[in-house]
Amino acid sequence: MITLRLGPADLARIRFGSRPHPVGTAILASQTLRDPALAARMPDLAARAQAASASTAALRHLLPARGLLPDFLTPYSGIDSVAAGIESIRATPRRRITAELTETYANLPPSLWRRRLVAADPEVLDLLMAAVHRYFDEVLAPVWSQLTLTHRSHVEHRARTYARCGVDGLLSELHPAIRWRPPILEIDSWWSAELSGNGEGLLLIPGPFAGLRPRVLVPAGGPVLLVYPVQILTKRASTSIDPLAQLLGGTRAAVLRQLAEPGRHTTTELSRRVGVSISSASEHAAALRAAGLIDSERSGGAKVHWLTPLGVHLLAGDVRPPTGLLG
Repeated sequence: MITLRLGPADLARIRFGSRPHPVGTAILASQTLRDPALAARMPDLAARAQAASASTAALRHLLPARGLLPDFLTPYSGIDSVAAGIESIRATPRRRITAELTETYANLPPSLWRRRLVAADPEVLDLLMAAVHRYFDEVLAPVWSQLTLTHRSHVEHRARTYARCGVDGLLSELHPAIRWRPPILEIDSWWSAELSGNGEGLLLIPGPFAGLRPRVLVPAGGPVLLVYPVQILTKRASTSIDPLAQLLGGTRAAVLRQLAEPGRHTTTELSRRVGVSISSASEHAAALRAAGLIDSERSGGAKVHWLTPLGVHLLAGDVRPPTGLLG
């Protein structure tokens, strides 16, 4: 059990992650889908993970099948892409890699590759990062927009809880393994500790691959990170008719769906991904913005676009909070 004492400064700075972290999600998924009970809840993903097992074997050997993972493998930065997340991991100081892996491997049998990774051997770290990249591409990429919508729908639902019930209501309803007894947050996690917030707040991450228990990361000089389990938003049964395309038009629907994918979505990037001219992408974005489905802002020489809550719910196929996200 972790007890986390939150002071006024922490309670004033509670926020949610803006979107799923590609590398962090891949690391957690690679562990969670090794648990037969958890894998049975996500059979399609589990089947893809099994099909990718040969090319991602380094993940299974170098990371434990359950429980604690080294914090440096779930970084705060590098959220924009798999490559950015991997670069963030590569920038981890050698001393931290050694310290965290020594603790992680305490109850695992030693091996040459584990010893080399504890020593921050660049060759073995490269092997692990290549396996992470392949795992994302082969297992998660086909459902990344679905995972993004799960995250955003859950955050929007919790935001409404906060608006109605304040901090007490938000923290009381996160997950059955999380209990709010002001000013203490009790978390039934994989390890035990008595912690205090550092005034940097609490960063909440709804994680379909968190596993059976919430996960807590307490970095120096940053907010406490709390990843807690939620269920993946399930898609409605597919039909030969695309209702979103009927509503918006095929190209406009494609632009909206592209905005649920990971990355920074500029007008130029949208035109490339959807296969239209830049001027056409700009016109479609303007129409979606006028309908309240996306927001945009100028950043340097580019215009960047993202989904609004209404756009998230339209893509999710239901304007109500999906009950499957409340687990």
